[in-house]
Amino acid sequence: MNGSRFGIVVVAGIGLIIIGLSVFTVNERDLAIRLRVGEVVEANYDAGLHWKIPFIENVVKFPKRILTIKDRPERIFTVERLTLQVDFFVKYRIIDEVKFYTSTRGNAQVGNDRISEIIKNAIVTEFGQRTVEEAISVERAELMRDMLERASGTAEDLGVELIDLRVKQVEFVDDVRDNVYREMREERARIAAETRASGREREAEMRAEADRAVIVIRANANRDSQKIRGAGDALAAEIYANAYNKDPEFYAFYRSIDAYKRSMGKQGDILVLDPDNEFFRYLNRSDGGQ
Repeated sequence: MNGSRFGIVVVAGIGLIIIGLSVFTVNERDLAIRLRVGEVVEANYDAGLHWKIPFIENVVKFPKRILTIKDRPERIFTVERLTLQVDFFVKYRIIDEVKFYTSTRGNAQVGNDRISEIIKNAIVTEFGQRTVEEAISVERAELMRDMLERASGTAEDLGVELIDLRVKQVEFVDDVRDNVYREMREERARIAAETRASGREREAEMRAEADRAVIVIRANANRDSQKIRGAGDALAAEIYANAYNKDPEFYAFYRSIDAYKRSMGKQGDILVLDPDNEFFRYLNRSDGGQ
């Protein structure tokens, strides 16, 4: 009787062990594939409890969350053949566990190394098509977008989706940093010299235009003043002529008085003439006679 009970216990224990080896769980954060002698039998498991054949089949799980790869700085060349050190990171997730297992034999480190190589090739290609200035500042966002697009197609063959690719830091290597900075200073100095020369040329043009405008304005003003003065003199001559025609004696008297004022109108003026000179004709005839 005791032997029978022991046998039942043994059988029950073996049964539990077999059941334990036949059951596996998949949670919502994992991807799982079932293998039979190294060949994929089933994938795309939902979260929950599942079965497998013990000893013959085994289960490999991969993380379903977004993963990050940070690699050491990579030495690359720009279109000017200048060496840069590019520090980057990439975020990805496994979307096809069967492809990922087939490509890496289930080794996550192998997968990370393969993805890193894909990213490095994309970085080398895209940086090699750009100048330093374009890569560092002007086209930085476009550069990262192009690198991500270039690497995504190849990464899909591994069963992964690239979520984001970022260049954290770009540095010149020590042996070219000083040369690059010197070239940048020389380029800025050249641009500054060209800007100053252009400014001086524009200044000379503006001064010449201003001087020409002044000459034209003065010439026009002199021309107009001569016209006005001529018109005034003509009108004055006409008035004088009309006055002379009306009363020649009065006109002569008026002109004599005006001559007296002009010749003796200032203090200290001395006029030496013969008293009987015609100039004093009206002063000597104070009686008003003709």
